[in-house]
Amino acid sequence: MKSTLIAAAIATAATSAIAAPEKYVLDPSHSQVVFSYNHLGFSTTTGMFSGFEGEIMFDQEDPAASSVTVSMPVVEMITGWKPREDHFMSEDFFAATAEEMVTFTSTSIEVTGENTAKITGDLTLNGVTKPVVLDAKLNQVGEHPMAGKPWAGFDATTTLVRSDFELGKFAPFVGDEVAIAISIEAQKAD
Repeated sequence: MKSTLIAAAIATAATSAIAAPEKYVLDPSHSQVVFSYNHLGFSTTTGMFSGFEGEIMFDQEDPAASSVTVSMPVVEMITGWKPREDHFMSEDFFAATAEEMVTFTSTSIEVTGENTAKITGDLTLNGVTKPVVLDAKLNQVGEHPMAGKPWAGFDATTTLVRSDFELGKFAPFVGDEVAIAISIEAQKAD
């Protein structure tokens, strides 16, 4: 009986010593999604989304056990030219309302290197949900020198086919493939 209690105490202590994912919240002032596409073969046009909300459940010991959930308002798209932004919000593309969000929720993480991983998740864009794989890189984890709090930074890339999300107007003349570059910072939640 005594040995059973000791074994149970050891098992409980070992279980509580295992690190669990820790919650990090996105820093919207240092997080963005930049997109680019071919415009009629003449140029590469870019834009970005901002206005992030989201969290990362980050497990440094076992990154595959981590997860990410992010959302941003479609109307927070910035292209650098107001008539283009207005056109993207029209019936030709998003027909977006202030409430419409772009969302990404991870479904699995495959560690591919010391600081790299493939993050698979469900992307909802323009009311369509499709699986997407992000090639992600952990830039740094540590104490933020100004905030004095634990911080993490990540970059990721992927390519989307916009017609998959019912945004194919003017394809193939305007490129159907859209390159995505993501850079985010997140602070450990209190």
